[in-house]
Amino acid sequence: MPAPSSSSPTTAAPVSAPAPTPAPARSSRFGPVALVVSAGVSVQFGAALAVMVMPRVGAAGVVTLRLAAAALVLLLVCRPKVRGYGRSDWGTIVAFGVAMAGMNGLFYQSIDRIPLGPAVTLEVLGPLALSVIVSRRLVNLLWAALALTGVALLAGHGGGGLGGLDPLGAGFAVGAGAMWAAYIVFSARTGRRFPQADGLALAMAVAAVISLPLGVAEAGSDLLTPSTLALGLGVALLSSVLPYTLELLALRRLPAPTFAILMSLEPAIAATAGFLILSQAMSALDALAIALVIAASMGAVRSQGERKAKRGRG
Repeated sequence: MPAPSSSSPTTAAPVSAPAPTPAPARSSRFGPVALVVSAGVSVQFGAALAVMVMPRVGAAGVVTLRLAAAALVLLLVCRPKVRGYGRSDWGTIVAFGVAMAGMNGLFYQSIDRIPLGPAVTLEVLGPLALSVIVSRRLVNLLWAALALTGVALLAGHGGGGLGGLDPLGAGFAVGAGAMWAAYIVFSARTGRRFPQADGLALAMAVAAVISLPLGVAEAGSDLLTPSTLALGLGVALLSSVLPYTLELLALRRLPAPTFAILMSLEPAIAATAGFLILSQAMSALDALAIALVIAASMGAVRSQGERKAKRGRG
């Protein structure tokens, strides 16, 4: 499932020098931002599509279809080499694949039970906790407290919030968040050990193999229905292939912490997708709770980035 620079092109230029081409500068910033936002929209609308497929094959069946289709596409496109790697390299791939399978499996079990917006809100607590642990700064404890306030609002709100939802679904979402944090760690390690997207393709294949028995046990031959296969391919393209490609392009021109801040918008995108496609309405209190978690995630990432920038200047 990526240290900002504290200076912008405008502040780096002399005060007396005119800004000759402000429009291209804005365009160069907007381009990668648009790619990240598009990736988030693709992921969450893919999740909404998955919810529509679940009555056919169940949550485990959707996960199997998504991971198997995504693995097939990535293996065909990347054609990764399998020789020349050591035991530790393959250990990283397996760990990455396990994290990927766990993240997807738990998340889809969650959205099979609770609305998409609250599910992603709880899931994003995993990366937020990882950011707080890595930074070890007091200010990030405050951001964590703000996020927990948002979760408390959801939990205490009967009806639309977590108080009126399946607690098992909420637990699956929190578990998916923990696996998301592991996914981030092993994704970075895989990127350092394997060229281009080879490691991702191999890890996706591992995740598909792990999920296959669960999907077959739940859905059986229904997985091979042509219409279901087509929908599963759509989920894979929207939730895996397209967003991973867009994010890869964006990260070539966008500082990683800025990327992480934009990723923090996913609960809002998920709530929107749930409303538009699945008619999952959100109350004002639910929206406030999600906004608090988004603000906490953005603040934690920005604080960590500012610390790295200060180290770089020092």
